[in-house]
Order: sequence, then structure tokens, then C-alpha cells
Amino acid sequence: MARALTSGPGILYAKPFAYRLRTRPPLVRQHKAISLRKSQLQQRCCAGLTASYEGTRTQSSESSGPSVTEQMFDRAARHASAAGPAGGAGGTTSYAALQGADAAWAKAKAQKAGKPQGPPPNFVQEVQTPLSQSVQYDVIMCGGTLGIFLACSLQLKGLKVAVVERGPLQGRQQEWNISRKELQELVHEGLLSTDEVDECISIEFNPVRAGFHGSQEVWTRDVLNLGVKPDMLIAKMRHKFEAAGGKVFERTVAQGVRVHPDGVALQLQADQHDVTGQLIIDCMGNFSPIVRQVRWGHKPDGVCMVVGSCCRGFDDNTTGDVIFTNDPIQPASSVIPDLQCFWEAFPSGSGATDRTTYMFTYADAQPTRPSLLAMMEEYWKLMPKYQGIDLDHIEPLRILFGWFPTYRDSPLKTPFDRVLQIGDASGIQSPLSFGGFGAMARHLSRLRRAVLEAIQAKALDQKALATINAYNPGLSAAWMFQRAMSVRPNHSSNPNFINRLLGVNFRSMHLRGDWVLKPFMQDVVQFVPLTMTLLGQLTTDPLVIPQIFKHVGILPVLGWVRHFFALAVYTIVSKVRGLAHYWPPKATSREQFLKNRRVESWRYGCGLDYSQ
Repeated sequence: MARALTSGPGILYAKPFAYRLRTRPPLVRQHKAISLRKSQLQQRCCAGLTASYEGTRTQSSESSGPSVTEQMFDRAARHASAAGPAGGAGGTTSYAALQGADAAWAKAKAQKAGKPQGPPPNFVQEVQTPLSQSVQYDVIMCGGTLGIFLACSLQLKGLKVAVVERGPLQGRQQEWNISRKELQELVHEGLLSTDEVDECISIEFNPVRAGFHGSQEVWTRDVLNLGVKPDMLIAKMRHKFEAAGGKVFERTVAQGVRVHPDGVALQLQADQHDVTGQLIIDCMGNFSPIVRQVRWGHKPDGVCMVVGSCCRGFDDNTTGDVIFTNDPIQPASSVIPDLQCFWEAFPSGSGATDRTTYMFTYADAQPTRPSLLAMMEEYWKLMPKYQGIDLDHIEPLRILFGWFPTYRDSPLKTPFDRVLQIGDASGIQSPLSFGGFGAMARHLSRLRRAVLEAIQAKALDQKALATINAYNPGLSAAWMFQRAMSVRPNHSSNPNFINRLLGVNFRSMHLRGDWVLKPFMQDVVQFVPLTMTLLGQLTTDPLVIPQIFKHVGILPVLGWVRHFFALAVYTIVSKVRGLAHYWPPKATSREQFLKNRRVESWRYGCGLDYSQ
């Protein structure tokens, strides 16, 4: 499911917890009174806030007064000024930054596919001449906010690594929501001790909820229930990285990449010398200039649009929402038409009444889609109804926003020698997520093994590196889920179709237990749990199946069936002992590298790397 934002402009695990759907967990019974108070508040809040919202909108249109969004940014700025500056990726937000993100979103919507887009940028150039200087590093990591985790792991394993970050290499103040199991991946990699991990946790809460308009709620535990302090976590990573001999180039802008037969050069600002290495790893996110060149002329197949805030003033603040809806699909008359709005909310560790609330939606990149500004303005209208609170009673601390493109051909296979994409740049995160820290933690050991073996075997050509980001049927199947949770423009869908579909699916998963529910809630698609869920859907609500074909389209469904069968094959192959380890007795280091990548692609592709 969706996760907290991990960067500027641009989504768990543990012990069994299964209940009958009609039985609330013990910790949830105390929320019955809260729910009643909320329902009583909602009418008052909705009426009062709607009047305030409409009044502000009328004022804005008639007298050019500030919108609700501008007013909230102003209130958040006053708090930030009193609290002191926030640094790191996503550490500061402003109305101007929102306008900038919106301008980029407008450009993406207007983008033409194919040749009409014009010639691609030339950020990466392949040349036939040798490097003019010796290789300085084994690996150059471009993008340090998430890249520092893999960079530190590689440095500790004996490679010589440099990290290049265009801003200061530090985390933001806004928390990342994650599970303890994901954080434990850092312990397993030897990057942090358990005590050091615990120091980075600002809050832990339970239970968490998934619920959909018109359906019963599902409550569970230990899913996205930790708030982690990115500033402290990244500071610890940087300290360990530099203590091990790693080099950080911060406030350093990459101008281009030259790929030579004997190495690769990262071109920096005019007043700085090139940095050379054996391999460049692109961890610059969805909007990496390298990814922009590779995907030039390809319009995103889907988009996750996110707006949100962290506000102070929530008295009932002990549980979280992983995914929740309280309305049907937005009607054509709405400011944000043909969208299903989802909510995600968590207590924040910055204060007892501080709560982070996201509103997100899935869509395509058609020109008719609403702006981020419109989304944010509607957020202030809809959030009080969802949370049962008046805007006048809360203090905005931070305002969050972003849009995240997704592509069906993910993960991205590099077309270059000596260049590899990871994290959001590779598209390895679930298309249902917005933020890649969880995906980075999950794939950290796999990526570390792959890069180490690639360097040792000198398997740095395009064909070899492409096996690191091999076809992943679980990821491809998840893309269809995003399609089912979005609405095609001007398409006549039942307003409550998405809520009905998800309500039945989550109820089916919950009844079958955590071994079915937990993987999906943690962005892991596995064949057996998925099959059990589909069977539950068929037996519980068979009449929804024709509506799926109508809502999604026949061709996407047929394409998804292919990925479903591939998921089955990957599962069987991964479970057959001995088959995965067969290889000619005198394999070269390159052949061993390719074999290991194939075995990992089977295991990760069917989600068997995940265990509760």
C-alpha cells in the first residue's frame, strides 16, 4: 500500500493478529466512542468547513484573496520560522514549491509520446576512447538520500565508493512510516545495531486500519506502524560510510555521464574535476536525468498523486490508517473529477497530538487530470470530514505533496554499459506506493550482492547489468491493481465500484489470516495468497467480475493473466530444491554472476524473499 513521502517532489510485518471481521481488537474497542464523537463532529465540521471553503474560494475568485492552501502554507511557515529550519530532501515545503511541482505535472500531462517529443537529452554519452585518468572509485552513487544505504553496505564490504548529492546529504524532519521488519534489514546488513535502529524510531503505534466506503473495516497490527526519523537515520549512515573510508560530494550537481570502455566519468560543475569509477549507480529517483533520457518519448502509464500535511491538534491519535476511503469516486461536477480519493494517516513522533494525513489517488497522465493545486485545495475541504476535526482547531506543521510516475515496463533495464538504476529510478517500488525507502530496505541485500559480484566478475556491460533489474511478475501484477484503483477519464464506472472491489478483497484476505493479508499490505505479491484472495472474490461477490472487465478493459486484464501465470511459474521454480542451483561445474565468474541473478529474479519476482 502507499507509504510516506521519502523525497521532495516526489510508499511492515510481524506477529500474527487475526480476528473475525465482526470482532474488533481489544485496543480498538476504545475507539468506538471516538468514532461516535467523530461522526457527531463530521456534520458540524463539514457544514462549517464547507461554508468556509466555499467562502474562501469565492473570495479568491472575486477579490484575488488567498486560497485555503495559501493560508495553510502561511500558518505552517510561521510555525517553521519559530521551530527553526528543516533540511534534507523534502525538509522544507512552500507554496512556490507546490507551484513548481504542479508545473512539472502540467508538463508531463502535455507531453507527447514518441517522436513528436523531439530529440532526447544527451546526459549519458558512450565514447570509444579510454579514460584520460585512472579510475578513482569502484562505485559512484548518484543520489544520497536513499543511495547512502547501499553505498555504506558496499563500502563496508571492501569496495571504494563515492556518493554525489546535489543538496546537503541529510534527512528531512518529516518521518518515514515503515515496519520493524524493514528496519531489521539494516541490522541484517550490518549497517546498524538493534539499539541504533531503536534510537531512530520516534513513535510506535497499533493497531492500523484498512477500510472502504460501504464495507467493513479491517484492523491489524505492525504494518507501517513505526515513525522513523530520517535525519537521524541518514546521519548514522553517513557517519558509518565516511568512517569506513567512503567519500561524500554534497551540494554537487552532476552535469553528465561519459561511458568509456575502461570506466565511467561523472561530469560535475565547471569548477570541479570529473569523478571516475567502474560503475555509476543512479539513485536520483523518478526524475533522474538518466531516467529522463532512457524514457524519453514514453508517457507514464500511471501516476500516483499525493497531497498531505502534518498537523498538531488531534486528541484522538493512537491508531493509523494504511488505506481508507470515506467517499465514492468523485463525480464529474467535482474539482477533481473521475478520481477515487484514498487516505493514509499516522500519529507523528513530534508531539502527542501531531498527525500526518495523506490524500492520494491513482490516475493516468491525460491533460484533463486535475492539478496538484486543485488536489491540495480539495484536501483541506475533505480532510476534516475524514478526521472529524475543524481546520481552525489544528496547527499545520508541514505540508506535503508530490506526483509519482509509474511504467508497465518496470523495473527499468539499463541501455548503457556501466550504469545501473536502483530505487525509484529503477521503478522497483510497487506502483501502489509513493516513496521508496521500504523497497530499498527490502532489496538492499540483493543489490549489495549483485553489485559486489558485478565488480568482481567485471560484468559491467549492459546485458549483464540488465539482469539485476530483471522481469518481476509480482511487480507487473501490482501495476494492474493500480489500474483497477483508478478511473479512466469520462468512463462510466459505478461510483462505488473501487470501494466494493477493495472491500471484498480485504475482507477475503483478513478472513484467511495474516499470511494472506500482511504481504499485500506490505507491497509484496505472492502467488498463493493472491490466488486465495481471488477465490474469495469469486465466491463472495462473483457479480463484480464483469464490472472489472468493464472498468479496467479487456486487454489489460488479459495482460495481467500472463503475469499471474508467470508468478505461478516463478513460485514453483523457486521452491524446487536443487533446480535453482544447477550450473555447469566449471562456471566462470561471469556465468556465476548471471546464475545468481536468475535465481534472485525468481525468488524476488514471486515474493518469496518476504517472510513474516
